[in-house]
Amino acid sequence: QVLLVESGGGSVQAGGSLTLSCTSSGYTGSTFSTDYMGWFRQAAGKEREGVASIDEAGTTIYADSVKGRFTISKDNAKNTLYLRMNSLKPEDTAMYYCAAAGGTYIFSIRRLSRDAYKYWGQGTQVTVSS
Repeated sequence: QVLLVESGGGSVQAGGSLTLSCTSSGYTGSTFSTDYMGWFRQAAGKEREGVASIDEAGTTIYADSVKGRFTISKDNAKNTLYLRMNSLKPEDTAMYYCAAAGGTYIFSIRRLSRDAYKYWGQGTQVTVSS
C-alpha cells in the first residue's frame, strides 16, 4: 500500500509562490522512481482536475491553465514529489492532491486523468487572495 502525504499549502497573495511536497512510502514490487506521479486540484464545487504529471524519464505534462507558472519535479532519493507554483492567481485556490499510478503504465493522453491513478494523498489547501 503506497502512502502519500502532501505538505506546503497555505495562503498567499496573487502573484506569490508556493512549493508543495508529497512524500511517499510503502512501495513494494514497484518503485517511486519508476512510477507515474501527478498533481491534481479540486476547487469548491468543482470536479477534481489534473494539474501536472511526471514519468520515469522526467517527462512532464501540464494543464493549459498552469503552463509556464507551475513546475513538477521529483527527488527519487527522497521519494518526494514537488510542485513549484509561481505567479499564483485567485483561480488557483483549491485543495491540491498528489497521486501515484502504483506501477501501472499510463498513456500520455491520460496522465492528467484522475482515474489513471491508484493512490492519493489527503490533500493540502492552497488559498490565493487578490
